[in-house]
Amino acid sequence: MGNEQDFTMKKGDKKIKYRKAIFGVAYSVNKKGDIEYVMLKRKKHWKGWEFPKGKIERFEFKRHTAKREVEEETGLKVLKIKRFHIDGLYRYKKKLKDRPGVIGQTYHLFAVKVDKRNGKIKVDDKEHSYGKWVSYGKAMKLLTWADQKKCLKIVNDWLNKKK
Repeated sequence: MGNEQDFTMKKGDKKIKYRKAIFGVAYSVNKKGDIEYVMLKRKKHWKGWEFPKGKIERFEFKRHTAKREVEEETGLKVLKIKRFHIDGLYRYKKKLKDRPGVIGQTYHLFAVKVDKRNGKIKVDDKEHSYGKWVSYGKAMKLLTWADQKKCLKIVNDWLNKKK
């Protein structure tokens, strides 16, 4: 079991703190065999589109974080989880009051297949205002950040190889 806490780097005499998190690219395959992705309209800290993501809690496995975050942020049941050995790091554009001393976030990439039978995305309204199902092309246009676009492409390429 990992003791997942914030990640701290040293830069000279200064400690730099990053929040440890996951990216959960949530998807489903419709009856025609088309892949559809869950996109969430962010309202907390910044405005724009993203897929589910979130903090790895202390003593929590990354895989469990992926399942928990996707279920919390979408209300959808998780069917399968695939971990990619893709990790990254980014800095926040501004200081966040609810994350004192934290300047950015690390992430680990997961593809998360969800049950779309009820189809309705129920967003956690503290962070997001809206959720919708979209194609890969539409998701790429909607996503705000380059690192999320890169991760979506990795998951989409993997899913298309499996077909």
